[in-house]
Amino acid sequence: MIVKNILSEELLTISEVREMLNQIMDDRLNKGEELRYELRKAINHAEMFSRMSAQRSRELVNKLIQLEKMKPEIAVRIADIAPLTRDELRTLYAKERYTLSESELDLILDLVSEAVE
Repeated sequence: MIVKNILSEELLTISEVREMLNQIMDDRLNKGEELRYELRKAINHAEMFSRMSAQRSRELVNKLIQLEKMKPEIAVRIADIAPLTRDELRTLYAKERYTLSESELDLILDLVSEAVE
């Protein structure tokens, strides 16, 4: 596939991607079209690894972005992985030039636990 130009770019969580892929699947099935191998694999992957609804994951990303040391890319990664321990959360910040305090880690984990429930 040759891409001529990019119209827009947006960071999406795996839950949002799952919702979009399910919509595409429904549209194609309603038209009687066959689902290609790549689409079936992408849908399977999104179903397997999404842990919350698209709405909850976007709310979590929006709450995380409001925190002081949070980049949008990391917020989306946190929403995708939904870490449950401080060590899992620290691995997401391993490449950053700063570390988070225990209170910051706990705040992020509290936000994640609220979104997963």
